[in-house]
Amino acid sequence: MADADHMKPDAHPSKDTATEGNEPTEGDLGKYADPSGNPTYKIEADGKADWYTWRGYKKYMANCMQCHGPDGLGSSFAPNLTSQLQDLSYYDFAGIVVSGQKNKWNPSGNSVMPAWGEDPNVMCSMDAIYIYLRARADGVVGRGEPKRAGNNKPAQEEEYSCLGF
Repeated sequence: MADADHMKPDAHPSKDTATEGNEPTEGDLGKYADPSGNPTYKIEADGKADWYTWRGYKKYMANCMQCHGPDGLGSSFAPNLTSQLQDLSYYDFAGIVVSGQKNKWNPSGNSVMPAWGEDPNVMCSMDAIYIYLRARADGVVGRGEPKRAGNNKPAQEEEYSCLGF
């Protein structure tokens, strides 16, 4: 199902993008930051994403998709993260991922976002996951796996080191 409508990005500007703009600057290990220092994406003119955006997709699919659904669009278990980023800053997002959260998005339900603060599979890639979700929320990355501009061996080695490889 790779038709043009399926691959179109959804647009719900993230809180960081909506308030701070999104002119990224490249930092350590090829990770981009917005003017406030929050992690962000870089999309090439040909639509290819930076390594962190691509890696964020991979890690999202491995660790988050089971509850939050494909492409961050939500499920009956957990909210749509592309729309949640309209109200969450990077630091809000990080706090929820690290500490968890109970019944915020569905007060009548029994939903619990578990705390991932001690899980290296999430924590070593939290910025990449945020970057991917921010790109989805801002409408610059469509559904499915983003095409990447290239490999980033130093960033990959940093992640492996964090994971204890």
